Amino acid sequence: MNLAVITCDVLTEEVRHFCSELPQVKRIEVIEQGLHNTPDLLRIRLQAAVAKTEEDPAIDTIVLVYGLCSRGIEGVHTQRCRLVITRAHDCITLLLGSKERYAQYIQQHPGTYWYSAGWNRCHVPPGRERVEKLQREYLEKYGEENADYLMEMEQDWMRAYNRATFVDLGVTASEPDARHTKACADWLGWSYDEQQGDPQLLRDLLAGRWDAARFLVLQPGETIRFTVDESILAATPCAGCMGANPNA
Repeated sequence: MNLAVITCDVLTEEVRHFCSELPQVKRIEVIEQGLHNTPDLLRIRLQAAVAKTEEDPAIDTIVLVYGLCSRGIEGVHTQRCRLVITRAHDCITLLLGSKERYAQYIQQHPGTYWYSAGWNRCHVPPGRERVEKLQREYLEKYGEENADYLMEMEQDWMRAYNRATFVDLGVTASEPDARHTKACADWLGWSYDEQQGDPQLLRDLLAGRWDAARFLVLQPGETIRFTVDESILAATPCAGCMGANPNA
């Protein structure tokens, strides 16, 4: 089995760390963070990365280090390789180690905004730095009156949160990011929590230990669809894909 891994930049350091132990991983492609905000664009970028990877005849399996990600992975498919993805709504499941742990935590703390080393590196999370950065950008682009309105909209979505939780897999030096997250929480008036991540789910995804309860394995001609039950993802025939079974 020769694997190619396509990962969101949020998990690049963790993926590279664990893949260093796995000779079956032949290539890693990184896609920029933030595309879950534009799911159609995420789908296009993922499909292009899959197509590029399939040009390498040595690769027989492609692993997506993604979750459902605002349904941006729906419709992604292969022509020749197997395609594997975790049954997860987003990458926090991969950091916590299971969708059950994620669901339990959110049920207990519904106003949680998640921070991690990767998230802090890839974007400016809620906190003083984000507010001041946006204020400067809006003033320069739109003027004072429009900037005030846009900042009000920014505050509106942030009111849905009251807790900053930092999660870490122990791959990188976490102390600076934990301190930064705590500073953001203090400035926002949110409570603060730290959760030790569990790397087993990500390790198993990359190593090829794919049980049906945690992972979805698709064959060529199948694509991903969202389900409303706890399985989160399912395979469905891709009628427009090469290699699809017309009798499926």
